[in-house]
Amino acid sequence: MLQFAPFSSALEAGFWHQLTQKKLNEYRLDESPKCVKGYYYNGDPVGLPTRLTLEFSALDVDVATPARCCPAVGTLYNTNTLDAFKTTDKKALLEKEIWDAIQSGAALKDPSILCKFILLTFADLKKYHFYYWFCFPALCFSEGIKILQQPSGLEKVFSAKQVGSLQEAYDGLCVSRGTTAVPYFLMKYTDDSVQMALLGDWDSFFTDTKKVTVGVYDPCTLSQHPGWPLRNLLVLLAHRWGSKLDTVDVLCFRDRTLQGSRSIQHSLIFQVKLPELPLNSVCPKSVGWEKNPKGAMGPRMVNLSECMDPKRLAESSVDLNLKLMRWRLVPSLDLDKVVNTKCLLLGAGTLGCNVARTLMGWGVRHITFVDNAKISYSNPVRQPLYEFEDCLGGGKSKAMAAVDRLTKIFPGVNAEGYNMSIPMPGHPVNFSQATLSQAQRDVEQLERLIAEHDVVFLLMDTRESRWLPTVIAASKRKLVVNAALGFDTFVVMRHGLKKPPANHNVSEAADSSPSCSSTSSSSSTPAGPVPSVPGSSLFSNIPGHKLGCYFCNDVVAPGDSTRDRTLDQQCTVSRPGLAMIAGALAVEMMVSILQHSEGGYAVASSSDDRMNEPPTSLGLVPHQVRHTHTHTYSQPSFFPQDSPVLCPVLDHYEREGFHFLSKVFNSSHSFLEDLTGLTLLHQETQAAELWDIY
Repeated sequence: MLQFAPFSSALEAGFWHQLTQKKLNEYRLDESPKCVKGYYYNGDPVGLPTRLTLEFSALDVDVATPARCCPAVGTLYNTNTLDAFKTTDKKALLEKEIWDAIQSGAALKDPSILCKFILLTFADLKKYHFYYWFCFPALCFSEGIKILQQPSGLEKVFSAKQVGSLQEAYDGLCVSRGTTAVPYFLMKYTDDSVQMALLGDWDSFFTDTKKVTVGVYDPCTLSQHPGWPLRNLLVLLAHRWGSKLDTVDVLCFRDRTLQGSRSIQHSLIFQVKLPELPLNSVCPKSVGWEKNPKGAMGPRMVNLSECMDPKRLAESSVDLNLKLMRWRLVPSLDLDKVVNTKCLLLGAGTLGCNVARTLMGWGVRHITFVDNAKISYSNPVRQPLYEFEDCLGGGKSKAMAAVDRLTKIFPGVNAEGYNMSIPMPGHPVNFSQATLSQAQRDVEQLERLIAEHDVVFLLMDTRESRWLPTVIAASKRKLVVNAALGFDTFVVMRHGLKKPPANHNVSEAADSSPSCSSTSSSSSTPAGPVPSVPGSSLFSNIPGHKLGCYFCNDVVAPGDSTRDRTLDQQCTVSRPGLAMIAGALAVEMMVSILQHSEGGYAVASSSDDRMNEPPTSLGLVPHQVRHTHTHTYSQPSFFPQDSPVLCPVLDHYEREGFHFLSKVFNSSHSFLEDLTGLTLLHQETQAAELWDIY
């Protein structure tokens, strides 16, 4: 009886990488059948199995098949769970499809259907374990196929002239079909010539069915057995022409090139007797599920984590958790906007460490730290990027140590650190020419860093250290997210983002809102928020370009807040858990803003505004989030403080540059108060109070 060499699946690592991307970005939870394309080759050296190969492009059925290879189209069933993979009805997948194609005549028009395969998979993308089970469906005759003439090498049956003619005839058939391989063909020959035709030309090609020869592109390398593609062809012949045929000659066409020399002489030719298969027959028994490496019926598993670069594996795993959000929860989430955002963290302390960790959780790849402090023994318990060893020998630079730790946590991050000071109002820099020059270099460095980044996080300890970055970022129209801690309160807010006057018709007052850099909030700690905000509104949705900044609506200009202060007043004394909450909220606010169609210009929304739906896939985009000692949250929005003289700070900075800034650094807070009109406001307030007394 005739026996066939079964296919062995050969899946390249690139296929699994491509399936991973399809699963994450396209298929998600979709388990519907997908088209997949492989190929097999009839020129392998002796000893290799009969392989069906799927490479990285297998999921794109329109990609060209490699030269001199036969395409095989299949169906991919990718399950969402391992249980679904195990419990899938394997018998149901096998049945009917090829038999239906034979009965309908579709297999004659497209004989590649006879080599159709099934691939059942489950991808464990956390561990990079891929479970799969191949099926090469084959229809079986109940009594088998009897061999009348044993397989012989072509060179033993054909003359050299006939072999040459056969090769020319096959090449000509391929050229006429515009391909380099034809899976099945008809053949008739004489001593001098060989003719070939496609299966669909049977009636016109064979006028006499006493001697019929069919050819199959055979990937098998065994000398006594044909490959798997022949099985379904014989069933097609028996069903279609079995009543007219008694015997069939079969050519297993093998085309090997070794050391530049092409040969088909090792092709096999033999004769079989076709069993009867009436036209009204029911679907024959089907086989074809591939055995596992142990020789038993069961699936296979490939572990790609062992062959992947650990850094690439970590990067893929980070992206995995984020992409899973888009499967059910946030289908419209644009991760590229988040991942590609360049974040500048001014401050590498308690807030800075927590913000950095949350940014990495969102897949942000570019993080830059600015800080001039060194790690002290009190830091590691509150600042999660540092350890005890970082405190030894006087302490490492916070900015540089934070970069080292981020790289150890995730090598795919592009982290930089700058050990530098930020000049501040009320902190003189004119002690000498050297200190003045250093301050100018620090300002230029800060201007460059802000210009190179997309989002600036203000995470410093003092009010006045936030003033200069606020002015520079407003001038360069960069998104600013500010987080400030009190003892049991905190505020997280975004600054208004000034619109370019040339592109938007907005009033001067609205345009100036992000640059209102007069004062800051006040509490028991230098960076603490105030409990209430003058001019705030819980219900009015304010456009992003009209929102106030951290210094808007205060009545005291920033100055040296650490002078004549006790230790507890100089440090940010706060409940330890607040920094984690505030840092996380700062990043979540940034991500929500990035997902909004208007970005930093998004209208400030509030949970108390019941008239508006959440404006992004991630919910509200508030102006600020404030936490109080009673563990309640509010989301107020506010315009800049109205005054006869609009805050001229930004205008002076853009016209005078460092000359103006040096005046601010070297003067007391009265300089800014005189400039912004706060001095006049104080005088009018005192006068009003006197009139009230009288």
